[in-house]
Amino acid sequence: MVAELTSPVVVLDLDGTLVDSVYQHVVAWKAALNDVGLHVSGVRIHEAIGMGGDRLVAHVAGDAAEDAVGDDVRALHDKYFKATLRTVCALDGASELAAALATRGHRVVLASSSEADIVDDLLELVDVRRHLDAVLTGSDGVPSKPAPDIVHEAAARVGGGPAVVVGDAVWDALSAESAGAAFVGLRSGGVAAERLLAAGAARVHDGPRDLLDHLDEGPLRGR
Repeated sequence: MVAELTSPVVVLDLDGTLVDSVYQHVVAWKAALNDVGLHVSGVRIHEAIGMGGDRLVAHVAGDAAEDAVGDDVRALHDKYFKATLRTVCALDGASELAAALATRGHRVVLASSSEADIVDDLLELVDVRRHLDAVLTGSDGVPSKPAPDIVHEAAARVGGGPAVVVGDAVWDALSAESAGAAFVGLRSGGVAAERLLAAGAARVHDGPRDLLDHLDEGPLRGR
């Protein structure tokens, strides 16, 4: 019980952090935007992955596009993304990382901006659910990343306390910073270490296996 009270809550992202799905999201968003006549570069879409889908259309295509076709684009994205699920797999070390965090006394919360049905589909691909104390998704109505609310809510669901966010996107870093939480970045979503560090990461690792091998360094080191 002492470890549980003194160890920070760990808020885990999902896409690009536990499962290798970022580029499938890029392709799905690009196809969805193209279907409604909006031609957005893959690079711009990739840079937006990690923020909530409720924000992404306006971010990459403008407020007018969001007002006109935002809901249509999100529905198309979900259809296209689900069609790619057979190509998605767990990232190396993801399940072992979640197990190690739980064993060390961290309360572990999965917090994703994706809707609950997509999160459920992805959690079928990686053996982490049994190590999670709570799951927070875009279906919960909490303002999405980069807002701090998802971090605050994740911590509140498991009793509160300081938090460490583990994610692969600049938006995870900005959400953590706004919430007053430490951030550990992973390169497994395709974002360069320099960008994650510039956004506020305390440390950056190649992926969950690399973080697992260095848990005794940085904000997740044992107390």
